[in-house]
Amino acid sequence: MYTQGLDQKTKTSDKPGPLEGPEQLAEFQARVDAEEKIEAKDWMPEAYRRTLVRQISQHAHSEIIGMQPEGNWLTRAPSLKRKAILLAKVQDEAGHGLYLYSAGETLGVSRDQMVADLLAGRAKYSSIFNYPTLTWADIGAIGWLVDGAAIMNQIPLCRCSYGPYARAMVRICKEESFHQRQGFEIMLELSKGTDAQKEMAQDAFNRWWWPSLMMFGPGDKDSKHSAQSMAWKIKRFSNDELRQKFVDVTVPQAQFLGLRVPDDDLHYNDETGHYDFGEIDWQEFLDVLAGNGPCNRQRMAQRTRAHEDGQWVRDAARAYAARQRAKAA
Repeated sequence: MYTQGLDQKTKTSDKPGPLEGPEQLAEFQARVDAEEKIEAKDWMPEAYRRTLVRQISQHAHSEIIGMQPEGNWLTRAPSLKRKAILLAKVQDEAGHGLYLYSAGETLGVSRDQMVADLLAGRAKYSSIFNYPTLTWADIGAIGWLVDGAAIMNQIPLCRCSYGPYARAMVRICKEESFHQRQGFEIMLELSKGTDAQKEMAQDAFNRWWWPSLMMFGPGDKDSKHSAQSMAWKIKRFSNDELRQKFVDVTVPQAQFLGLRVPDDDLHYNDETGHYDFGEIDWQEFLDVLAGNGPCNRQRMAQRTRAHEDGQWVRDAARAYAARQRAKAA
């Protein structure tokens, strides 16, 4: 139990916490405002807990589903070196899912329940993973753009007010940084290659640019959760702020690669010091979220099949754990 920075009055135990009265809510907000970490056994508003369960489980699901589009190229990578690097990356994503499910469990929800919610369609994962990987350049675009957007989203989470989530994000962000560099290096090699390779890189960029911008979620005026999450310091920046940072960082990288950003409205604004960009097709975003993206059904069918095929492993692990407990008793 973590009690650093708390006096005896605000320490917690396994007994039911106080009702959510104004005094308790104000005391909780004061702790958050003072940059204290909220720990698993500390009292927290039920809405704070629910928000974290939703966000952490969605994050975990995204890591696990995100293994599929890249796993599609494990047997077709252009060299043994590329295959080894990609295999390591996919393995990292599985580890990220593990860290995040473990962080979610500290909030009183089991991993089995989180997975059941995903398979039943009650929980979401990032819409970006419902797009196909058609060429090897897509693997580079995912690393450069998708993981780049993920890093922009996730580095502030290392300062999340909920301790277990913040600590899980430290290692995840370090590994995502490797993934982003790996993707950029693929795009760099293709951009220096033959005309066909350059065309492949541009095509992948064209297809992944707009979905990557959608990764930050709806605009601030349409976001249901951003304001409260920022007040609780679960998030540190709004969706639009993070999206703008991503565009400002990524456009010069594309110029270095010799790639054209697929946005006729893109231009640098001297007054604001930022790149202005075109309107995102939010209807496409909503369609994919609703399950009507190019690969939604394929992704969920494969995840369900893998879960069912792995039942014997879970059963064996539970039997072994029960035997160990019996020996210890």
